[in-house]
Amino acid sequence: MNARLPAPRRSAIVSGPPAAPPRARLARRLSLVLETYVALPLFAVVLVAALWTTAFHFIDKEQRDARQAARDDTRELVDTYEAQMARSLAGIDQTLKLLKYAVEQDGASGALATLRRQSLLPPSVLFTVAVANRDGLVVASNPPARPLDVSRETYFLVHRAADGGVPYVSQTLTDRTKAEPHLHFTRRINDASGHFAGVAIVEVDPGYFTSAYEHGREGERGLLGLVGADGVVRALRVGEQTSWGQRIDLARLPDGQVSLAPTTPDGLTRFLGVRRLHGYGLSAIVGLDADEQMAGFARQRSAWLAGAGIGTAVLLLVVTLVSAWSWQVARARRRERRAQETYAAASEASVDAFFVLRTVWAADGTVADFAIEATNSRAEEMAGLPKEAMRGMLMCEMLPSYRRNGIFDAAAKVALEGGVDQAEWHAQVYPMRGRWLHRQVVPVEGGVVAIVRDITERKQAEERIVHMAHHDDLTGLPNRTLLRLRLEQNIAQAAHKGLSLALVFVDLDGFKLINDGLGHNAGDELLKVVGKRMRACLRRSDTLARFGGDEFVLLLPGVAARAQSLAPLLEKLRQAVHAPVQVAGQSVQVSCSMGVVMYPRDGLDANTLLMNADAAMYRAKDGGRNNYQFYAREMNASGEENLVLLDGLRQSLEATLAGAPDGGLSLCYQPKVDLKTGRVFGVEALLRWHHPEHGPVSPQRFIGLAEESGMIVELGEWALRTACRQNQAWRACGLPPITVSVNVSPRQFEERRLVARVAAALRDSGLPPDALELEVTESLIMRDLAQSVAKMRDLEAMGVSLSIDDFGTGYSSLSALKSFPISRLKIDKSFVSELAANPDDQAIAMAVISLGHKLHLRVIAEGVETEEQCAFLRANDCDEMQGYLFSRPVPPARIAELLATAQQFVPAEVAA
Repeated sequence: MNARLPAPRRSAIVSGPPAAPPRARLARRLSLVLETYVALPLFAVVLVAALWTTAFHFIDKEQRDARQAARDDTRELVDTYEAQMARSLAGIDQTLKLLKYAVEQDGASGALATLRRQSLLPPSVLFTVAVANRDGLVVASNPPARPLDVSRETYFLVHRAADGGVPYVSQTLTDRTKAEPHLHFTRRINDASGHFAGVAIVEVDPGYFTSAYEHGREGERGLLGLVGADGVVRALRVGEQTSWGQRIDLARLPDGQVSLAPTTPDGLTRFLGVRRLHGYGLSAIVGLDADEQMAGFARQRSAWLAGAGIGTAVLLLVVTLVSAWSWQVARARRRERRAQETYAAASEASVDAFFVLRTVWAADGTVADFAIEATNSRAEEMAGLPKEAMRGMLMCEMLPSYRRNGIFDAAAKVALEGGVDQAEWHAQVYPMRGRWLHRQVVPVEGGVVAIVRDITERKQAEERIVHMAHHDDLTGLPNRTLLRLRLEQNIAQAAHKGLSLALVFVDLDGFKLINDGLGHNAGDELLKVVGKRMRACLRRSDTLARFGGDEFVLLLPGVAARAQSLAPLLEKLRQAVHAPVQVAGQSVQVSCSMGVVMYPRDGLDANTLLMNADAAMYRAKDGGRNNYQFYAREMNASGEENLVLLDGLRQSLEATLAGAPDGGLSLCYQPKVDLKTGRVFGVEALLRWHHPEHGPVSPQRFIGLAEESGMIVELGEWALRTACRQNQAWRACGLPPITVSVNVSPRQFEERRLVARVAAALRDSGLPPDALELEVTESLIMRDLAQSVAKMRDLEAMGVSLSIDDFGTGYSSLSALKSFPISRLKIDKSFVSELAANPDDQAIAMAVISLGHKLHLRVIAEGVETEEQCAFLRANDCDEMQGYLFSRPVPPARIAELLATAQQFVPAEVAA
């Protein structure tokens, strides 16, 4: 049977052309991939991936290397610091061992003297060496210090409990003798039988152990320090800051390894290295700030990223350009237009002004002018014209001055020869008049492009830097550097023209008293006021410079060769300085001492003139201050003599404080006599100095030097303590009780711890307060009346009596005198010397006696040398006297004889 297959049914709907065979579709896609604008970007993606992979690989390697380098640097630094600390601690321990040996051999009193003679003591500026006995009392120290009880200190208790054979290092602390923080390094001292005999002590400023800090090695936030085994920091320096007392967990910092962790005291992450300092219970610690150490890596990472970014950008740019070439011309033009718009936007955002200039040629081939083709918004601001107005305008028509100031010539040279022209100029044309501008002119096809930038702020910053380098920060006056430059310039001009000039060296008298008494802020304000006053006295051509501290120098060019012609100006300056000044809510006064030199008479160069002016100024101080002196050749010799005397006085004071029997300083005592009974009721302690080479030196010569150098405070405290001990010694011998008077210098009285020092002298000597009298001058009290009265009342409350010395020579008012808590007025010897024949002195003496009695005060006259003077004083009811008529100043033994024999003063008229 034959069967027929059904015919296929024809589709009722035709959807489109038949689909391409799979092989054709594949070929079309391959051809598309092979097109430049497709293949090139795909290839660029592969290159970019490789580029960034390489960049990240090297970044990772650089990071590992940077961390390893930081660890190596930390390890090297901690090795170095460990060695330094080992040497320093060994030196301190060696001093302790020498001191311990010297005490065990020579005793505590002789140990320091022995080591000092052998030059075995460390410098006293950095180290305090002391010996405490078995009771905890410091019996010897270098430098000398007042007695101190350390029996309750930890280091004393540790050594008393047991002899560990090793030094003990205390925590950083302060005590009653030293307000500054310090560490105690101590060793036990045994007696001959091996029992505890005391402690050898070396005190060290904690900053000594961190002084090795160098910014070039440790950076700005590095860490350097010593930590005790108890984890308490002994000394720690971070940058410029030194601290102590923090706790660091050393158990988390293994010895010899470098750790990366947050650290005390600021929590910054650092590379830390620790070394144990065996034998001292200390560890050296060094830390390098992680951010600072990795800064180089951060820069390198940025460089790699920037390089990869730039490479990517360059690659993409090339791909874009090549792909754009494969597109039709229309799209290429559109992209070019967009690129131009992008450039325009970039130039608009720039802080620089852009001027695109087309060269206008002359017939002879030279540059006739430049026509402005394009500008940006910044150029509009600088020119003061809109872009449309400037386009096509000739440069020299818009700015004619450019043909005269060289700007046109420079641009023409660039257009002709190529190259780049750069220059700065001070604009004189609106709207940039007065501004500093910088230009850069570069050649382009058909002309040049001028790029102009406003650099006014940079110029002003440079001027400020120059001004700061040549002027004093506080007063704004020229400093020493600028003064020397101007002085040398004026000397050269004066030598060339045959003229004279003057140099005045000015030093403020009493400034240190105000600076110490009222504080540095008050001293700074005083310096500024005095500087303004002196500046107002000078010509515009003169120079006033702050030389340093309270010293000023005046440079006066073009003055007359005759030195005395400067007298009116000098007097005007003196009065201006001496006028009262309001500082810190108080009225104060200072005077000035001035030394004057003339060129060419007193020197031919700057150094000689400054040196001679300084010598003349010191002669003015020696002459009573508040005056001026012209230079004379013998002044330099006087200045050298004063330096020798001052050095000798310092050595004598050190020897006396150290207990040397021939130190050179001593006290003698002049009796005070009651004019009614003739009885010796008191003595005045007077300081004497026997120079080892020059013999006895008058107090008028060395007291002023001690006051000016500041040595008078220590000298006065020694005199006060010695006088108190001597009076108590007389009392202990059973002699009749008397009062001892001690003079207080201005520097001593202004010193804030005066009351405490007096109390300590009475307490240590055992002298009753009513057996001590302090003598102060009325001019000293009037420096700061309120503060002076408060301090005097504190002394009165203590039981110490006060008297006003040299009364009548100062300027105290009666109302002020009423408020003084004093018990005695002393008539100055200048009024007593001619009392028998001078009616004026008689009137003054009678007025002082009457005033004193009305205020219920005792009145004593000093410097009584004749019977006539004594008779006048007795006739006018003066209470007391002292002077050569009864006795010169004598040693303590002679006072004891006078008191033992009850010797009395019998006036001639009574004896007759």
